[in-house]
This record gives sequence, structure tokens and C-alpha cells, in this order.
Amino acid sequence: MNQTQSSNPHPAALITGASRGLGLALATALAKHGWELILDARGRTALEDVQARLSRWTAVTAIAGDVSDASHRQALALAAQQIGGLDAVINNASQLGPSPMPALLDFPLEDLEGVYQVNIFGILGLLQELKSSIKDGGRIINVTSDAGIEAYPRWGGYGSSKAALEQLSAILAAENPQWRIYWVDPGDMRTQMHQEAFPGEDISDRPLPEETVPGFIALLEGDLPSGRYRSKNLVAEEV
Repeated sequence: MNQTQSSNPHPAALITGASRGLGLALATALAKHGWELILDARGRTALEDVQARLSRWTAVTAIAGDVSDASHRQALALAAQQIGGLDAVINNASQLGPSPMPALLDFPLEDLEGVYQVNIFGILGLLQELKSSIKDGGRIINVTSDAGIEAYPRWGGYGSSKAALEQLSAILAAENPQWRIYWVDPGDMRTQMHQEAFPGEDISDRPLPEETVPGFIALLEGDLPSGRYRSKNLVAEEV
């Protein structure tokens, strides 16, 4: 664990998958808003680079690892305790599965298990570890997808994991009224994962992750009830 500061009076958030894409965009925005951050990603070098860049604005703890690993989840929970608890948890880390994505009848089951280990068990396992560190009124954001509610051919592995995440999030919200729990569809974005979903295709027409961030900020710093949201709709409502 590499911790730049043990605590500060500002709100604190844990963001998984924070070394690139949406996770990095959210971490950057929250750092500039004065949030103390605990950041997770699988790549240590990239994550430490993010920590160095964001530390100009706030205290940043960087812990490299995979959310499907129980010991890594425990390390994240320990860091949350050491900074005095969390005001927000953003479960952004996700696994697409094989690329190109296979049809379900050809989907290797060991690969499907890996998708669920990250997209479902990793998220629930992390929240179980963090439950005593999330403050009353805290926000939990689970990043979902329209693939979780629409039947897109060849999206069966990733999409079914996000469908499970949708229901998991809804039940968590019903069981934990002390928190605001959001499952948020950010829409298509120009990210590495999206490119892997469409190998060889030009995805330059997709918006950058930074364009979806204001909707997430509205949830983190506003007073909306628990539920499913599309981040671009939240921005439209603000305008």
C-alpha cells in the first residue's frame, strides 16, 4: 500500500478501476473537488502514475490489485478504516471477457466465471468488507450498462453479469436505506474496454469518459434517491 496522507477533513471515496477510462476521469474530477481518494487498479505502474498526478490536489492512496482477490479487498477495507471511513464507493472495475466476444453457446465457461468474479463477486465482496466503513448517508455507485437490460447478440457474458449487478444493486438499496445506492449506465464511451468490445472498428465517434462525469458528480454531491440512472440524463436535467 502506498498512502500519501492518513486522513483529512474532506469527503473520501474509493474508486476501483481508476487507472484509465471512466475510473480515471472520475478520480481526476473528485480530486479537483477536494475528495480524499483510495484508488484501485490491476496495473501498479499506471496506478502509481495516477496517484502522483492527482496528489497535487488531494490525498491519494493507491493499492494495486484485482477486486476478485479477497486479500486485495481486505487491503482496500483496511485503507478505508485508516482514513476514517468513506463517503462514497464507486465500483467501476469491470471485465469484458474474451475479445472478440463469443456467442453464449461458444462462451468458454472458465472465461464466463472470470467475468462474474470481477463484475459481481468482486463488487459484493468489496462492499461486504467495507460495510462498517461506509458512513451513514454515503453513496455507493455500481457502474452498469445498457447491455444489462438489452439483449445484444454476443454480449451475453458481460451483459448477463451487468443484469445480475442491476438486481444486486436494487436489493442492496432495499436492504440498506442508510445509504444512497445508485446503479449508473454511463453509455458508450471511447475507452480501451469499448475498443476491445469492437476490435478493429473505429470508435472515435463515442464520447470521452470525461463527458459522463458531471452526471456522477450530481449523484455524489446531490440528494437523489437510490435507483438506476443514465449519467447523460442527469446532465440534461441539470441543464
